[in-house]
Amino acid sequence: MSKVISVLNQARFHGIADVTELGVQGMISLRGDLSSARLKTAARTATGATVPEPHRVTISDQGGLCWMAPDELLVLVPYAEVSTRLTKLQDALAKDHALAVDVSDARAVFQLGGPHAREVLAKLSPVDLSARAFTPGMLRRTRLAQVAAAFWMTQDEAFRIVCFRSVAQYVFDLLSIAAQDGSEVDAL
Repeated sequence: MSKVISVLNQARFHGIADVTELGVQGMISLRGDLSSARLKTAARTATGATVPEPHRVTISDQGGLCWMAPDELLVLVPYAEVSTRLTKLQDALAKDHALAVDVSDARAVFQLGGPHAREVLAKLSPVDLSARAFTPGMLRRTRLAQVAAAFWMTQDEAFRIVCFRSVAQYVFDLLSIAAQDGSEVDAL
């Protein structure tokens, strides 16, 4: 059996913030009526997390749920368990107008951390990342320079970033350049 590796093999950069490609992450795109009791139960059963409010993420020790759109969640699970959890989601929602698809291998995931993490991300995204406007648990789908991405705060001074695998090197390079030593702007 082949060994699964991430797109950048856990590349790292250290500067005014640390950039790390996190390796493989199980991800399921779940589309449907987010107010449906059956969908909420299925998502909670798959992850241990409750369906988040808009622009939020909820995480448990079993997985997580990211609000992506009024009818879409990104379900985070361990990579090795995607197939099992996907089947359970599909079975639970078989009578509903819903879609659950494995998107794990189509995405790349980064961690951005350190005292200047907000500033690094603010250089690349049109989102107010000040401490009063963006707090842990908040999520945004936006652009990082020229590409689509989603990010959320896992804790103060730490972000998780998801982008398409095809642009992972570009996103890593963007983050690394924005995090170069001496590039502080002290705007946040």
